[in-house]
Amino acid sequence: MITAIREALASNVASVAGIRTAALVPDLVNPPIAIVNLNSIDYHTDFRNGVTYNFTVQVIVARVDERNAQKRLDAYAAPSGQGSVKSAIESNRTLGGLVDDLIVTGMPNIGSITANDQQYLAAEFSVVCYA
Repeated sequence: MITAIREALASNVASVAGIRTAALVPDLVNPPIAIVNLNSIDYHTDFRNGVTYNFTVQVIVARVDERNAQKRLDAYAAPSGQGSVKSAIESNRTLGGLVDDLIVTGMPNIGSITANDQQYLAAEFSVVCYA
């Protein structure tokens, strides 16, 4: 179930032109890429023993030209529009029936990260899935 949710979230993000997606953490980062990470699971969240899955979708862009990298992240961070990661994630809120609903609650982190011994810019989107 968790792998299917990861794959469906990655599929939603893949609708943003020019971004690769990974449902599982890749060995090598090849930006621009969105990686789906499971943060936590809350069990028994309602009277029918519901489950809440908390994911982070980390979007990583190359930092070759810092201005262009920032502009690219700004487009991904927009609340709506063709380049909006939030809109892409929420485009299918039941993930084809895998969950009852999902919501992007925020983008709590944005900044530099190191991967593959290189510096990149990244933004993290918090996603809550209710099942």
